Amino acid sequence: MIIAVDGPTASGKGTIAKALAAHFGLPHLDTGLLYRAVGRQVILSGGNPDDQADALAACAFPDALLSDPELRSEASGGLASRVSVHPAVRAALYQRQRAFATQPGGAVLDGRDIGTMIAPDAEVKLFVTASVAARAQRRFLEMQGQGRDVSLDEIAADLAQRDERDCTRKEAPLRPAEDAVLLDTSDLPRDKAIATAIAMVNAKGQS
Repeated sequence: MIIAVDGPTASGKGTIAKALAAHFGLPHLDTGLLYRAVGRQVILSGGNPDDQADALAACAFPDALLSDPELRSEASGGLASRVSVHPAVRAALYQRQRAFATQPGGAVLDGRDIGTMIAPDAEVKLFVTASVAARAQRRFLEMQGQGRDVSLDEIAADLAQRDERDCTRKEAPLRPAEDAVLLDTSDLPRDKAIATAIAMVNAKGQS
């Protein structure tokens, strides 16, 4: 069984995808981490994330980079959004994601174009969303917990910019697949959101 989990930044899709993988005994891939690694590698190489050639060259990042904690930073998230607009970058990472999705036994993948581009044949597609205000508050509390000096307004503005960039790019824009089930986590605590997602997967599997 392939489970595709899509949605914008800080919607809870990563947490939900990990929980689904654990519940159903499936391997999990955070595809956004691949784009974060590309963005990070561009900077490490002294390149420009808005330049397609620089971003494409960064797709050859070493596997060890995926364990770099810097990839979870807001800066890396912004870089990921910038390099992901390049068609050549998306093409370079497509096969890696597709191979993971189609491995024997199935998998859970989360990202922004899993249900529409990477695994349109997924048995279950969830589109996890939440308001900008709810997402900004979550990210604000998370970063405060890490001891980072952040502004709630700045986080909200950054999320809105990422949404605009992700939803309007020409290649694989962020949007729900036609057969995706929508899950709005704006007012859901973590455990309730996970339980709802598991119920949605079970319901799709029985339909």
